[in-house]
Amino acid sequence: MHGWLPLTVQILAGLVLVLAVGWRTRRWRRVWLPLAAVVGIAAAWYAQWTISDDGLSDDPAPHRLWVWIAATALAAVVAIVGWRGARWWRRGVSVLAIPLCALATALMLNVWVGYFPTVQTAWNQMSAGPLPDQTDRATVAQMVVQHAIPAKGTVVPATIASDASHFAHRQEFVYLPPAYYATNPPPKLPTVMMIGGEFNTPTDWLRAGNAINTIDDFAAAHHGNAPVFVFVDSGGAFNNDTECVNGPRGNSADHLTKDVVPFMISNFGVSADRANWGVAGWSMGGTCAVDLATMHPDMFSAFEDIAGDYAPNAGTKAQTITRLFGGDASAYANFDPATVISKHGTYQDISGWFAVSGNPSAQRAPARPAGYPGNPNAAANALCGAASGTGIDCAVVAEPGKHDWPFAARAFTSALPWLAGRIHTPDVASIALPGPPVLPPGPVTIAAAGRPPGVR
Repeated sequence: MHGWLPLTVQILAGLVLVLAVGWRTRRWRRVWLPLAAVVGIAAAWYAQWTISDDGLSDDPAPHRLWVWIAATALAAVVAIVGWRGARWWRRGVSVLAIPLCALATALMLNVWVGYFPTVQTAWNQMSAGPLPDQTDRATVAQMVVQHAIPAKGTVVPATIASDASHFAHRQEFVYLPPAYYATNPPPKLPTVMMIGGEFNTPTDWLRAGNAINTIDDFAAAHHGNAPVFVFVDSGGAFNNDTECVNGPRGNSADHLTKDVVPFMISNFGVSADRANWGVAGWSMGGTCAVDLATMHPDMFSAFEDIAGDYAPNAGTKAQTITRLFGGDASAYANFDPATVISKHGTYQDISGWFAVSGNPSAQRAPARPAGYPGNPNAAANALCGAASGTGIDCAVVAEPGKHDWPFAARAFTSALPWLAGRIHTPDVASIALPGPPVLPPGPVTIAAAGRPPGVR
């Protein structure tokens, strides 16, 4: 989905759009074409304003994204106002220009967020194609009885009830490593909860994050041993930004802790010991990982925060309190990691890996900001600094890349050996946290910003 494909589509869309516009009449050039251009510019401005107002952007979008949003709106106006009096072939190219410009826009968006690394990934997601290693519960049960240890792990759809949370969610998925099939009943393996970004589906980690191949490779290097992974639905819908809290957008936090965890223990026989549970998340999911681990140290003993925010983020702090908590500031404080950490006091036996892009030591750990950190590096240093003071063993670890899914995939791959060892996966050695020490608090100016769509 990079390289020649976006370029080819953009060239084709541009040529078709030029043919659709044409030279036509003087009135066309003086009235309708300027109108179409104004509508296109307004559409691009509105898209940019919406992303900024909702706190969705962190890395700047490529300029061509705004160009193609404007071109798509322009193409739609051209097709409508230029229909009468146009020849049949111009009508055809006018209609064709709209989806081509929209496709160019989508490709530029994907270049920004890295949601679909390949055409095959995009096709499988759009067509709901099978996931890597996917099977069903009946086959899993038969394999357990027969001790049929597969060469790779298996991915199983999981229908998790929401009796405790009443949170309307989508199909979730469970990864079972080869070691799961070694005994009957299966061994009580450790478990990692995986959370995606703001705009997400439960399969994002499996497709865009390449998690299955990563875990399969890890298991192959450890005689089939790896944690069980549960890929959860924290949003209930693609565009429902819950930030994993309880509020007007749904009781997401209760679903993850009161529905998912008991389900995994009772249905897959995983360990119920909090020492064997971890949570990992990307962008918004990274914020969720810190929140869940610090709010529920009785459930989780390790977390990986990949480029998460300082706190739940749905715009500015005031907007977040309104949108996520119905205006209840005390409810917001209950899900603010820094507040949770300070109120809890000393933690016992909990560790965290903060993955950031670039060089985290380039920024000092800031004091608590008034708004939201627009820089995940600063957020990571601030939270790790606060956590270290309360007994949480943590490190800020840099990975190359930008705020997109390929970066998230690399960060998960890097942290997996530590995470698997930390939650006591059989035949996996426990290793120390890497990374430079967190710098002491210092004056850091933090802008109010969020993250790019599809990756928060």
